[in-house]
Amino acid sequence: MSLKQPQKVLFDRASYRCSRVITNAYSTSFSLAIKFLHKDFINPIHGIYGFVRLSDEIVDSFHEFPKQELLARFKQETYQAIDEKISLNPILNSFQFVVNEFGIERALIDKFLASMEMDLRKAEYTQEKYEEYILGSAEVVGLMCLKVFTEGNQEMYDALTPSAMKLGSAFQKINFLRDLKDDYNELGRSYFPGIDVSKLDEETKHAIEADIKADFEAGYEGVLKLPKKARFGVYLAYVYYTALFTKISNVPSARILEERISISNPRKASLLFGSYVRHSFNLI
Repeated sequence: MSLKQPQKVLFDRASYRCSRVITNAYSTSFSLAIKFLHKDFINPIHGIYGFVRLSDEIVDSFHEFPKQELLARFKQETYQAIDEKISLNPILNSFQFVVNEFGIERALIDKFLASMEMDLRKAEYTQEKYEEYILGSAEVVGLMCLKVFTEGNQEMYDALTPSAMKLGSAFQKINFLRDLKDDYNELGRSYFPGIDVSKLDEETKHAIEADIKADFEAGYEGVLKLPKKARFGVYLAYVYYTALFTKISNVPSARILEERISISNPRKASLLFGSYVRHSFNLI
């Protein structure tokens, strides 16, 4: 027994490194924000992000392969990993450890994977389906992270649940705007309900932005109430997305359909410095 346990520890560490590689490869903003979480949270949040990212890649990128079958297999392997508390897939091994360690409910995972299944079909979303998709693809991911941040404090988790969901919703809606060109032209998706993407105008864009702003304001209230171990890292992600949102808001609607708006690395460095100063002087 003494020989086996250290080997499993090594495998778990290697699994988390794989999840970190996935995070770093797909999101420089989240990668940097995660670095400023307390060390107790870095591996678990990488574990969640790696799982979420890999699921999303199946439906978004693997066009030459049977995506429906791949996602179904991934779903089966996810639950098997959680039940058996191990997986030979390092990303799922990381994720199952987080799920079991922090008590992430199966209902959250169910809702997330259901949203991924929705992406397998080309469809224009009704308001009901739009809300269902955001709940599964973003809001429950915020709740998975909140489970980690609250470390078993159910009262705190319940109190922060609404704002965590709103922040996840804001992030996702900004992603929708940022990726509008690719989603519509390459994947045949139109998430915003009742909107002809090919005819996106300023009035419609402003209405979408007003909805995002309301989510942001509600989400920010929760950021301020997070435990100190989590607050700065989440705040930094909030700052990055706020900057991206501001940049998107300042460009005409036609440009959204022509290019993917992003924040440069020098600008991210500047945001990090400013955020750190505000955090250091308790100005957030």
